[in-house]
Amino acid sequence: MKNTLSVLNKKEKLTMITAYDALFAKIFDEIADIILVGDSLNMSFLGESDTLTATLEQMIYHTKAVCNGAKKAYIVCDMPFGTYHTPEIALQNAIKIYKETKADAVKLEGGIEKAETIKLLSDNAIAVVGHIGLMPQFSRSEGGYKVKGKDEASKEKLLNDAKAIEEAGAVMLVIEGVKEDVAKEISKSVSIPTIGIGAGRYTKGQVLVWSDMLGFFDEFKPKFVRRYLDGAKIVKDAVKKYVEDVNNGNFPSDEEIY
Repeated sequence: MKNTLSVLNKKEKLTMITAYDALFAKIFDEIADIILVGDSLNMSFLGESDTLTATLEQMIYHTKAVCNGAKKAYIVCDMPFGTYHTPEIALQNAIKIYKETKADAVKLEGGIEKAETIKLLSDNAIAVVGHIGLMPQFSRSEGGYKVKGKDEASKEKLLNDAKAIEEAGAVMLVIEGVKEDVAKEISKSVSIPTIGIGAGRYTKGQVLVWSDMLGFFDEFKPKFVRRYLDGAKIVKDAVKKYVEDVNNGNFPSDEEIY
């Protein structure tokens, strides 16, 4: 049985990466500390323009797959939009996730206004990862994806949100799309690990969407993403070679037939 506390108490930097299936989860399992089954799958897997139409059933299906592939990493399941708008509904849906998957924690977006929900889940033995700053599930209501912490009022709200989330019992906090100096101050103000995405260098750890960092999503590259592989080109070239080999009769060869 994996020791989930060893991840939360790790002294070194934490690394988190998304995964949505057993194949990639198994690859990442030996390397990354944390695997996030993000509702970003709604965009990278389903091709939607945002995360809002992701369903609880989708998240459970993909979390099951990730748990089947990963045996060591700390696994976090995103609670999709509309599944935690009241504490009671959040508890019901989080229990369903816990019963049907082997997720170590659930993640939900929101600050002070979600403290009561986080406390109720925590009090019922469900580990919660908070998420503040740029929150994708708020993209429609906020008119897009906007960096936070640009003024004193925004900074103060983020600090208050982080403290409320910690006090409510969250085990970890994702900080997205926040000015680096503000993310640094937030990280110093709480004792739980902070995971940054577009939040600079001073969080406890970092998270990236796998298809962004490996270059499979190539329509655009967010500023905070570093591409470690030109995945789309590599795969396209390999498939082109396969088609070429089929067309010229080079595949299958003598070694590849019965």
